[in-house]
Amino acid sequence: MATLCFQSPSKPISYFHPKSKPSPPLSTKVSFFRCRASVQTLVAVEPEPVFTSVKTFAPATVANLGPGFDFLGCAVDGLGDHVTLRVDPSVRAGEVLISEITGTTTKLSTNPLRNCAGIAAIATMKMLGIRSVGLSLDLHKGLPLGSGLGSSAASAAAAAVAVNEIFGRKLGKEALVLAGLESEAKVSGYHADNIAPAIMGGFVLIRNYEPLDLKPLRFPADKELFFVLVTPEFEAPTKKMRAALPTEIPMVHHVWNSSQAAALVAAVLEGDAVMLGKALSSDKVVEPTRAPLIPGMEAVKKAALEAGAFGCTISGAGPTAVAVIDAAEKGEEIGEKMVEAFMKGGNLKSVASVKKLDKIGARLISSISR
Repeated sequence: MATLCFQSPSKPISYFHPKSKPSPPLSTKVSFFRCRASVQTLVAVEPEPVFTSVKTFAPATVANLGPGFDFLGCAVDGLGDHVTLRVDPSVRAGEVLISEITGTTTKLSTNPLRNCAGIAAIATMKMLGIRSVGLSLDLHKGLPLGSGLGSSAASAAAAAVAVNEIFGRKLGKEALVLAGLESEAKVSGYHADNIAPAIMGGFVLIRNYEPLDLKPLRFPADKELFFVLVTPEFEAPTKKMRAALPTEIPMVHHVWNSSQAAALVAAVLEGDAVMLGKALSSDKVVEPTRAPLIPGMEAVKKAALEAGAFGCTISGAGPTAVAVIDAAEKGEEIGEKMVEAFMKGGNLKSVASVKKLDKIGARLISSISR
């Protein structure tokens, strides 16, 4: 049987490591890192800050969407992370300081070199050529870690947009995606199917990585689409779930997944939620290897479809299950059945929510002018 090599896009990312020990943190909650990342400066003249403080939000995302592994993703409304960024005279010029992390987790490092928001902020500062201003950053996590909802991408997107906004929005969205990719590469691999929709909103197709080529897919405004998101009390680290993927796949599965991904793109552009659901449910490459690692996932998918969902699959690397439907009330009913199935099939408590498509992406929430 013919086979194809199956590898995720990868790109070596080099980070600056100071020869001497970094300055000690101001407290157990504080760490900083100088603005030196592997990205290139894109602005000829270093911009001055136009705000003293900004607050940004970046939404949760559903990556892969079944057959679109590493090249399709979308943003969902109402869930996400917040970043507050300030010009801080107490921080040395060209440095980023993470002063506080609040929200759903206390596990994250405040060292910007080891924090998704910090890495993205550093990369964005490098693109802008910032050397004369120090910044302090607060991160509020609205998304749990390892949930399959793009938690790392939401932090990175909110931070990249915050840096860009505080210096007058000099960079376009694709540049901000590249900054976010610096973070994603450090955490879970060089893939843009979370960070691109987190920044751009809506559905996004990643046509190419070298060079990066992003194609927004516009779901018609007059059509209804709802995502039923059910997250169990179970962590599925992205690196672990990626390690479970096959290195080769049969040619017949490649052809099948290609046709389903094409159908999914067509469904998005036509606003056909039924076809979107069918395509989303039809992955024969990634879902079959990951579903057995999430207790109850197969039973949850069956329950969703039996309850009337147009389709159901794993959101990103999991463990969140995502189903699609065209009515919120029906989505609530489907969510209840999925929660029951997680308990019966996997002995896992879970929480369901019904969300619409986020068409905006990461954005400025508030600001204080200089």
